[in-house]
Amino acid sequence: MIQKVRLRLASEQGFTMIELLVVVQILSILVVIALPSLLNLRGSAQDAAAKSNVNSTISGAAAFYQSNNFNYTGMTNASLRALAPAIAPHVKVAVLSSGAGYCLEDNESHNTFYYLGGTSTAGSVAQGTCAAHDGGVPAL
Repeated sequence: MIQKVRLRLASEQGFTMIELLVVVQILSILVVIALPSLLNLRGSAQDAAAKSNVNSTISGAAAFYQSNNFNYTGMTNASLRALAPAIAPHVKVAVLSSGAGYCLEDNESHNTFYYLGGTSTAGSVAQGTCAAHDGGVPAL
């Protein structure tokens, strides 16, 4: 067997057209199988990044609350970034009309994630929008 390979290499013969077509066909079948899986993973990664962006902004909102005499009034995207420069640029903030709470929203991925903070309904990051909640949350 090794002798045949050495003879073929020594004679500098290439692959036949049929052999090349078979390899290309096998590769194309593998790509068709793998592509949907890779696209789903990309969407999941974008969702995880959006959730992480909202979570990391919560600490900036807490810092603003403490430095603003325990009130959220006047909290904007710019004021949050002044306190925590690492906040993602596409995270939006809206303050409740009472000033007692806020809503953070990230819609960079194909889904939108929000966090309603500073109120009795504060919880975890969830899928949806700030505008879907009562309590004076303005549209972002």
